[in-house]
Amino acid sequence: MKIVTSFPHQVEDVEHLRIPLPDVHLAARLWLPADARSRPVPAVLEYVPYRKRAGTRWRDEPIHRYFAGHGYASVRVDVRGSGESDGLLADEYSEEELADGLEVIRWIAAQPWCSGAVGMIGKSWGGINALQLAALRPPQLRAVITVCSSDDRYGLDAHYMGGCLLNENLIWGSSLLTLAALPPDPALVGDAWRVSWRRRLERLELFPARWMRHPRRDAYWRRGSVCEDYSRVACPVFAVGGWADAYVAGVLRLLARLEVPRRGLVGPWAHLYPHDADPEPSIGFLQEAVRWWDCWLKGVETGLTAEPTLVAWMQESVRPAVHHHERPGRWIGEDAWPSPRLRARRYGLGAGTLTTEPAAAAPAAVRSAQTVGMASGRWCCFGEPGEYPGDQRDDDAGSLVFDTAPLGERLEILGSPRVELMVTADRPHTFVTVRLCDVAPDGSSTRMTYGVANLAPLEPGRGVRVDVELEPTAWAVPAGHRLRLAVSNAYWPLAWPSRAPATLTVFPADSALELPERPPRAGEGALRPFGDPEGAPPPAMTTLTEPLPRREVTRAASGRVELRLSSGADETGEVARTRYDAIDLEIGHAIDERFAIDPDDPLTAEAEIVHRRLMRRGGWSPRVETRCRLTADAEWFRLEASVEATDGGEPFFERRWDEKISRDLL
Repeated sequence: MKIVTSFPHQVEDVEHLRIPLPDVHLAARLWLPADARSRPVPAVLEYVPYRKRAGTRWRDEPIHRYFAGHGYASVRVDVRGSGESDGLLADEYSEEELADGLEVIRWIAAQPWCSGAVGMIGKSWGGINALQLAALRPPQLRAVITVCSSDDRYGLDAHYMGGCLLNENLIWGSSLLTLAALPPDPALVGDAWRVSWRRRLERLELFPARWMRHPRRDAYWRRGSVCEDYSRVACPVFAVGGWADAYVAGVLRLLARLEVPRRGLVGPWAHLYPHDADPEPSIGFLQEAVRWWDCWLKGVETGLTAEPTLVAWMQESVRPAVHHHERPGRWIGEDAWPSPRLRARRYGLGAGTLTTEPAAAAPAAVRSAQTVGMASGRWCCFGEPGEYPGDQRDDDAGSLVFDTAPLGERLEILGSPRVELMVTADRPHTFVTVRLCDVAPDGSSTRMTYGVANLAPLEPGRGVRVDVELEPTAWAVPAGHRLRLAVSNAYWPLAWPSRAPATLTVFPADSALELPERPPRAGEGALRPFGDPEGAPPPAMTTLTEPLPRREVTRAASGRVELRLSSGADETGEVARTRYDAIDLEIGHAIDERFAIDPDDPLTAEAEIVHRRLMRRGGWSPRVETRCRLTADAEWFRLEASVEATDGGEPFFERRWDEKISRDLL
């Protein structure tokens, strides 16, 4: 990324300010054009719980100083109960959080340095609450940039997928638990930090348990999901995502269903901002953001309305690998979404085949080992080594597979493939995983996309039709490669297993695969090119100890498979530390994950996540460790958890949970 130090506007940096709400104050950091108090400017808000003091400082300064340098008041606010904000963090996207957000927008618009126009930007949590606040229609909110976010809290977030429980629910929930357990910085709040910290610890919510108590799409999830009524969003929306990110379906749905001016951008990226993204190519995203703000917050003609509704990276075929630093491909554009140019290519299922011609085939049964899915990779990739799905051949071996003949010509796919299956099962509880793979002439199998669907409750032996919409993708399959559809009823450790082994029978004659084929388009090379990635200078940081990521898979003689992952710890196992030099603050965060299961017994599934976070400045050295462990029997989940906090090495707080949660349909 190119570091920009000279901007059209000089920038004033306000390290900490307090935004008054009716019952609390929220902590904010402000970057301001130096003359904004005499020449008011529009404002850009980012509103997340990730601790603006140190948690996201590394990414905040390049983004928000850049916006301020281009004539915007850029405001980074911590939600209630996080960082130096007062109150308690009770849940994601609570009614309290959204009510606070409305107050923050009103407060910003009323400041003497603000013109009254406000935009919101955010990635993940910040992109999701930006959409939710847009749906509440505050008149001051004129435009939104939502990055790697969701329109559907139940169907497209870290908790459930296709009605199946994701292990990400435990991974993310334990992370949020740890974040909510951290204290405010006494350099900003003074001696009251200890009282505030203890209050937070005493009122901690066990987030994974809260979400597991809502395994169906109920009112809890519908509240705040803009997919319930897209017409509530009244301001223009720029939706951004990446094919390696778990939230990309939201971009395409927003383009298809919003009724406001909208623009979509999808690159090859993981869960990252596109100017600092992986896989490459990263782009000049902040320049694109300024063009968006100039158009909708200042009324400047920037040419946006003449550009394609969707610009996306068409990915070339790659060999399977657990990390791709770069994805070859090209930028493509569609003037509308769904694009009327796409055409459905339909394949029927035969005896292990995918064919465009009718094919008779007997029913085929699969009883997947519970270890099918070990090549699935992360549910959501963050651009770190080891996250991507690897060679699928081992998982293919535990699945029903249906292959095309080698393709006679190149095939480009854009959008969500759909699979129709007619199935029966011998038990009332099971789920289906469907993977679409690109099989090279040497037999290597690369997962292009996938989907899962909970089939419970089933009447054993009775046929049911299942429609599985796979995750969207853009993928060019070369001539000579084959398409493979792989069907299993296990996908560990991505999804929690069903309560008993089941045999799933697929009826090929009544099943099909439909691909969104994208024909070539003349003049595609005329798309306006993106600028090179750039940003304001990042904060000065000193690495004190280097982290050493680890990944280990062990297989016992009994067949039990255990996956261990570690990040953020140094070679001795201690938390690796980094210092923010300007505020003389050391931070560190280490995560240890363990997933284990026996191949023939889903009730042996076990997931455990341990977080260790520390901060240090002089004699101030709070530390928090959380541990969450999930197991299950046939009727109940058991979630055991603990939090331990120390201050200066001395015990400060400890709490334990042992929760029993109904499996319901899981």
